Amino acid sequence: MKLLIAGAALLATLPSILPAQQVAPPAPQGALRQMNDSFAGVFEKVAPAVVVIESKSSSPASIPGLPQGLEFFLQSPDGQPAEARPNVGTGFLFRPDGHILTNFHVVENGDDISVKLHDGRKFRATVVGGDARSDLAVLKIEGDHFPVAELGDSDAVRVGEFAFAIGTPMELPYTFTVGVVSAKGRNLQIGGGYEFIQTDASINPGNSGGPLCDIEGRVVGINALISGSNRGLGFSIPINTAKNIAGQLMDKGRVVRPWLGIGIAGIEESAYLQRMFPGVPKGVVVSSIEEGAPVEASDLQAGDVILKVDGTEVAMASDLQHEILSKKIGQQVQLDVWRAGRTARISVVTGEQPDPLVRVSTKPQRQRPAKAPVPQVQQPSTPGFTYGDATKEALKEFGIRRQGGGGVVVSKVEEGSPAAVAGLEAGDLITEAGGRPVLGHKDLEEVLNSAAPDRGILLLLERAGNRTFAILKP
Repeated sequence: MKLLIAGAALLATLPSILPAQQVAPPAPQGALRQMNDSFAGVFEKVAPAVVVIESKSSSPASIPGLPQGLEFFLQSPDGQPAEARPNVGTGFLFRPDGHILTNFHVVENGDDISVKLHDGRKFRATVVGGDARSDLAVLKIEGDHFPVAELGDSDAVRVGEFAFAIGTPMELPYTFTVGVVSAKGRNLQIGGGYEFIQTDASINPGNSGGPLCDIEGRVVGINALISGSNRGLGFSIPINTAKNIAGQLMDKGRVVRPWLGIGIAGIEESAYLQRMFPGVPKGVVVSSIEEGAPVEASDLQAGDVILKVDGTEVAMASDLQHEILSKKIGQQVQLDVWRAGRTARISVVTGEQPDPLVRVSTKPQRQRPAKAPVPQVQQPSTPGFTYGDATKEALKEFGIRRQGGGGVVVSKVEEGSPAAVAGLEAGDLITEAGGRPVLGHKDLEEVLNSAAPDRGILLLLERAGNRTFAILKP
């Protein structure tokens, strides 16, 4: 009897000493089961609209100015050159008539583009339009009643929310990964002011053009860049940006952007500017004003520091670009600027940004100095450059198109001199120095001779039709 009792006790305690793998796991709690179903539901909702894109191109894709360390998500199989094998990327249907959103670099220079749907159907695709600056493209396949992805609101996305990516990494189609939105508003110094959503959802080469989704299965971004492979740093184009670009590509075949026509540099981004503008902790310096720019009709000057755009502070060049890109063409914008120790509010009107190729080709070319000498003036205190009054002869000699009356023409800059360090060039037309108009060489001499040795002199210039500035340290 004692033996039977001892045996029963051993059997009663046996489950607690068996290996863990032999013990049935507890049933998932309600919250975990709900999360599990939600994640699976995102894939089931979005995957039918996701497509695998193969693009055979004559030359490899490239976006100018891509920072070192960032890579596209496209995949060139087996390490072969892009022209030897098709680029494999991702996209998604956003209209039932067969319109597809993807990255421009996936289909750039594509001579033969094919699309495969989740249900196995294959189609030839044509490019409706592409925009290298935003790295977006719209494709079209023939047919109707295609499954589409629901587009969300990227402005409403919060850092810390779940993020889901679907793509074709390493030629593995419909790979589904989960992470969070790890940052918003990332400016990677590409795309001319466009910002990115950062995510740690695992993404690799081949994810290019694929959707980044929220917990409701709505597309909030288009995966575009990674910081190396599998490092937990991926970047997606916000879907609100993509909606605007895609609409323009479909309606006009191109993208038009608002434009002020100024060169800019953030004070916080340059130690040199921090020294030159010690009284301004942050802001964006107007480094130049292009010929024919919309702001030429305003009071804005080269050398001004823009502090706010319609009440929104701007600290870096990308901040200003982002604010202007959010405006409409022809819209009046209020700029709060710092100039010579005072602040002022200047109204400007945005224009349509011209085609850069056209703008460059029509810029006046700097002529070489003529052989006939023009009388010049150079004082012993002049820091390394020779200049003379802006006479008709001097203007003609350097091919300068007059933008206003008076001024001083720089005829020669000594190598290694303070003038050369400041960036002065022969042919520059100096119109203002130290906040004072320069009508002739005497005006410039007075400013140069009275300048404090430890302070720079702000020179406003006209160069090849553009207004710019230089800071000269005597």
